[in-house]
Amino acid sequence: MHLDVVDLKAFYYRTQLGRVAQRAVRSRLREIWPSVTGETVAGFGFAAPMLRPFLKQARRVLCLMPGEQGVMPWPEGQPNISILCAETKWPVETGSVDKMVVMHGLETSERPGPLLDEIWRVMTPGGRVVFIVPNRSGLWSRRDATPFGYGRPYSLGQIEAQLKKHRFLPERHMAALFSPPSQKRFWLKMSPMWERVGQSISTQLAGGVLLVEASKQIYAPTQRGLPEVVRRPLGVLEGIGRPSPEPASGRSKGADAP
Repeated sequence: MHLDVVDLKAFYYRTQLGRVAQRAVRSRLREIWPSVTGETVAGFGFAAPMLRPFLKQARRVLCLMPGEQGVMPWPEGQPNISILCAETKWPVETGSVDKMVVMHGLETSERPGPLLDEIWRVMTPGGRVVFIVPNRSGLWSRRDATPFGYGRPYSLGQIEAQLKKHRFLPERHMAALFSPPSQKRFWLKMSPMWERVGQSISTQLAGGVLLVEASKQIYAPTQRGLPEVVRRPLGVLEGIGRPSPEPASGRSKGADAP
């Protein structure tokens, strides 16, 4: 189930470890999307920490928070763009979102399939979405001291298979949070170095979270040829005996002559 918005806000905005995590993940997201000028950007779950750099660039920014999690006014000191919504039914027009960030939304959902279908619905043709999920093989998913220790962690293969099942095409992936999830000052101070070293060594194995970018797939993938090889033609009349010529009569040719 979804985490409480009060706990998420306290972690990301009131703890040093949360601010370290926020900077590291947001930096990787900006590598994927260096510019969103003129586009509509939305976030689902608790994606507010990732959306702030887009406020001045994007044409419109929406921050969708599920009712099971709760909502908070955001951004602070500016007109509110945070929306409380049902997990799988959003007050967003079909095909209206160019870019979307999903963080603390997929892994904590009890209905990930319908959630992915709703994300697909609101995306524009060819729109891009980045899923930020706990890495199954990382340290952060093994400790409940951070929000990434809750819900279902994913391996890269697992999340890509799930996205393909719901008409998304995985485009690329990155990892972040290579430093240990520790509040100790030494590890917090060394976190930038850990991020640089980790990114140069591994793109998925050691990082605490995976960032998977996918595009909305409009048409079903085409397959060449038949799914199975026909080893021999199927005879429609197979099994029915061939007609045989009528046997010759035993009478001579002249037997019927007058």
